[in-house]
Amino acid sequence: MSDPTAHHVGITVADLDRAVAFYTETFDLDVVAEFSVGGDAFADAVAVEGAAAEFAHLDAGGAIVELVAYDPTDETGPADDPDLNRPGATHLGLTVDDVEAFYEGLDDDVPTLSPPRTTESGTTILFVRDPEGNLIEVLDA
Repeated sequence: MSDPTAHHVGITVADLDRAVAFYTETFDLDVVAEFSVGGDAFADAVAVEGAAAEFAHLDAGGAIVELVAYDPTDETGPADDPDLNRPGATHLGLTVDDVEAFYEGLDDDVPTLSPPRTTESGTTILFVRDPEGNLIEVLDA
């Protein structure tokens, strides 16, 4: 067996176009692939009967941000408790050259948990939410 390496981080979204627009405009990520997947093998692999999905792959340097919109979507909607301190909570971490400058340049409609903060470790961090409510940690490169 070979040593594993990071390939992608998958984020399930309800509106693929809106999510792609957010990640390309807010983080300047480039779309490197767009495709659809369906059929029995896919449905079996994801354990969702009749699953089909639209995908967008965005280049985030050393890994891909994979945005996925399933058809049909799960009507229950996003998780009710998006707080980071709950078991199973997830977030995407992206580095920028200057967190403070990134924060100042954010569109007014991008929700944040707080202004940038420098932690005990010396790292400046900022958490923002994408249009689906997913958390993204922005930290100094």
